[in-house]
Amino acid sequence: MTKKELDRINELARKKKTAGLNEEELAEQKKLREKFLAEFRENFRRQLENIEIVEPDDPRLKKQIRKQYKQ
Repeated sequence: MTKKELDRINELARKKKTAGLNEEELAEQKKLREKFLAEFRENFRRQLENIEIVEPDDPRLKKQIRKQYKQ
């Protein structure tokens, strides 16, 4: 999502609070929000897929800790 699109979402939100939106603006706001949420969900899903849970007694963890202290 571009900065321009994010700015437009915020602009429409401010206008909705003050003057209200017409039908065209409501449709634009809905479309932009759906795009934002789809991209957010995809990025979040990728982050979750990259998480690795390591048990405290996992030997890999001990090796990583030793490497950190040696540096």
